[in-house]
Amino acid sequence: MIKRFSFSIHGKDGAARTGVVHTARGDIRTPAFMPVGTAATVKAMMPESVRATGADILLGNTYHLMLRPGAERMARLGGLHAFMNWDRPILTDSGGFQVMSLTSLRKLTEKGVEFRSHVDGSKHMLSPERSMEIQRLLGSDIVMCFDECPALPADRTRIEESMQLSMRWAERSKEAFGDRPGHALFGIQQGGLEQDLRGESAATLQKIGFDGYAIGGLAVGEGQEAMFGVLDYAPGQLPQDKPRYLMGVGKPDDIVGAVQRGVDMFDCVLPSRSGRTGQALTRRGAINIKNARHAEDPRPLDPDCTCPACTNYSRAYLHHVFKAQEIISSMLLTWHNLHYYQELMAGLRGAIAAGALDAFVAEFHAQRAAGDFEPV
Repeated sequence: MIKRFSFSIHGKDGAARTGVVHTARGDIRTPAFMPVGTAATVKAMMPESVRATGADILLGNTYHLMLRPGAERMARLGGLHAFMNWDRPILTDSGGFQVMSLTSLRKLTEKGVEFRSHVDGSKHMLSPERSMEIQRLLGSDIVMCFDECPALPADRTRIEESMQLSMRWAERSKEAFGDRPGHALFGIQQGGLEQDLRGESAATLQKIGFDGYAIGGLAVGEGQEAMFGVLDYAPGQLPQDKPRYLMGVGKPDDIVGAVQRGVDMFDCVLPSRSGRTGQALTRRGAINIKNARHAEDPRPLDPDCTCPACTNYSRAYLHHVFKAQEIISSMLLTWHNLHYYQELMAGLRGAIAAGALDAFVAEFHAQRAAGDFEPV
């Protein structure tokens, strides 16, 4: 018998929650951070290495995978899990965000989005029905509705029209998704920075009925203060007994603030992208390994970190391999960053369970304010 998707809350501290999302492929501890595997890989990482950092779930990208290698081909090869050698849960986005960013290459209608591939210029049509089909072929455990997400700032009329279109697409997504035991469909709340529009969106999504709910349309240029302003009310507009996912977020302090406001799931390319560009994310903030101050520093990035980069290599070595453009630089710094993110999530889960979130958050901010160690 296939294990059905469910969510259980094990502890609360203020608006923050800790619990478990149960899926057919394994449990996801919340608050959870999902590393991004855009093209069926978390860049510079082996799947077993990603798992070793503490990740329970990965995110795959519908848009990129539909273009290359193609959803039908991947289905013939056993689906995304077998293809990329990851046997745990996978969430796939709908493809909508990437298509919307191709403003010069796409045409938006009620039916969906017609666009040209950024890879080879070929023409494609992505609709709610096609997005659901692609995600079914990929075999993802958590499927996202197809939606439209305008960049901010945008005027209220544009945001309202976009939100209402997304709600019509959400209904079509639910119908096209059908009955798939063991798989979940998440609706996506839209409405920009407008509280009433987000309330209308949340009410519409709940009427349709979903397994989980995402807060979309943030981290698109509005800034942290405006984002937190929305998160002060948006999670409370969504069901208490379903997981809440803040899409595309984010920086460590964004995640901590969002958890305080009741968000359960996150994804972002930041830890892997930063690793490839020479930035290490640590308890004391970001460290730019390119800087000359690290060239003769025998210390680890973070003496309290247990990742391979910190336990086996010095800052001097990491500085050298980055400057020499050696592949191991991306591997070690990405592993470190993902390890840091998962350690942060584990700390948040433990603090919520213990009723000590305020103290954890105060220490988090104090360490970051202290900054990096003085140069040797």
